[in-house]
Amino acid sequence: MINKHVLLFLGFIFLLSQSFSDTTADNKSKPVVIWQPSHQTDTGKDFSEAAVCNAIVEAAMKTKPRLKEYKVWSLGNPGLHHADSGSNTMIRHTTTIIEGKISGYAYEMQQANKRHPEVFIAVHNNGGTKRHAVWGYIHYGDPFESTNRELAARLVKAICAVTDMENRGVLLDSTTGRNDYRCHSTGKLGFYSLDENINTAPYRVLLEIGDNAASHEFLLDPANQKKIGEAIKRELEAWLSDKKK
Repeated sequence: MINKHVLLFLGFIFLLSQSFSDTTADNKSKPVVIWQPSHQTDTGKDFSEAAVCNAIVEAAMKTKPRLKEYKVWSLGNPGLHHADSGSNTMIRHTTTIIEGKISGYAYEMQQANKRHPEVFIAVHNNGGTKRHAVWGYIHYGDPFESTNRELAARLVKAICAVTDMENRGVLLDSTTGRNDYRCHSTGKLGFYSLDENINTAPYRVLLEIGDNAASHEFLLDPANQKKIGEAIKRELEAWLSDKKK
């Protein structure tokens, strides 16, 4: 006859294995989300875009519910060129290899693609606009352009709802006319990190949150950084839930 203590032990092992199985299945069902805070430290006066955007992203990642979230950030990496500066719209700052080194942006995209993400959110601050506002950007000619537009619009609206920033809507990256990086498929000017030929995530948006001059003091306030990050995360989760319906 089996000892009562043995039966209790076997029962405990069974329940533990079931709990582990449920947790594993739950983790597998969660979408992978990549956060890409700006690594630029050379924008604005007495201002670090990298520090501001990283604080926003950190706040978002700490906000429940916890997803399968990862941050890609080149800041301070000596093995890269333009790890702490550079434009997402310039060939020299993105695809060019300099002295055997890839760029900070190229490194971030390599790290992101390794995770096989479903959602990619880049966080930046605008400059020279004279507007205390939020802009959403998506990639021109993308197969998921309409879905990305919806996601970007919802995130921009969510940020504006908890701040006093103006909602400037969602724009195509081809409309900025910035620099010389072009999409491999359309030949249009665009953002390197939103190009579907570079970034494997189907859902990709870039947020320009505030202006480094017009929103200077506001963006440097940790309370506002936290508030913005939390709003982005809550709306992302709502969008993911709606997408399952």
